[in-house]
Amino acid sequence: MSDAILSIRGLRKTYGTGVDALKSVDLDIQRGEIFALLGPNGAGKTTLINIVCGIVTPSEGEVLVDGRDWRTQYRYARERIGLVPQELTTEAFETVWNTVRFSRGLFGKPPNDAYIEDLLKRLSLLEKRKSEMRFLSGGMKRRVMIAKALSHEPALLFLDEPTAGVDVELRRDMWDVVRKLRADGTTIILTTHYIEEAEEMADRVGVISKGALIAVDEKRDLMAKMGKKTLDIVLAEPLQTIPADLSEWNLELEDDGHMLHYQFDSHAERTGIASLMRRLSDLGIAYKDLSTHQSSLEEIFVELVHGGAR
Repeated sequence: MSDAILSIRGLRKTYGTGVDALKSVDLDIQRGEIFALLGPNGAGKTTLINIVCGIVTPSEGEVLVDGRDWRTQYRYARERIGLVPQELTTEAFETVWNTVRFSRGLFGKPPNDAYIEDLLKRLSLLEKRKSEMRFLSGGMKRRVMIAKALSHEPALLFLDEPTAGVDVELRRDMWDVVRKLRADGTTIILTTHYIEEAEEMADRVGVISKGALIAVDEKRDLMAKMGKKTLDIVLAEPLQTIPADLSEWNLELEDDGHMLHYQFDSHAERTGIASLMRRLSDLGIAYKDLSTHQSSLEEIFVELVHGGAR
């Protein structure tokens, strides 16, 4: 039986201008998973999050949070959801401690300084608890935004582009934070256009393009299903051009003629590798090395978004 903490059915958003920001999205998020929603800017990622969080009203569809309707039981739904928006909006002259403590109060939760202290410790913010927000770096401010979103102990955390505009080292720090949160039992949905973030973090990946959810799958399954493999053949002697006798394999010549690339579908009944190797032998083309590699999530994403998906 499915243990969905979030169920989205037929969610659609059409603006007055006639633009379809979301086109009938169906999605279940399982308790305890990290789900990455991938898509280019303007694909509908933030619209989807804002609808679930009660910020934007959908044109049609329903959302169930822990099995309860998010409209008729709004307070229940909002208490279970934390949102870290893209924009870093905090009170500049307020301390870290007060910022997080106040946010807890907004959800009607009784004060719990022990919880706030533990939360700041988990996010490596405890030493900064007396610092005013205006003195913090961008990365620290983003951690405070996460602390604010977790202050009322939600079960489901939305991170909208959590590492946009931060450097690579800080991005890896944020990934560690997200993993710790999941280990503590929080379900996480992150939107991102950094493919490596989804590849590194997610259990499942959804790809959204022009308001439509065009693929949802286990990360590994998506990569296996869509993933083409490339055979790299390092030649003993460089070729000036690819012989006409090899045209049926659609080879590419690289590395100043020293390398042949052959792309094949690893799930096909016949990959064409055996016949290619025989043909190379027949033509007297010797090679020094062979290697294969799987296409990355990035290549799969590009293929999906540009309509190459089968």
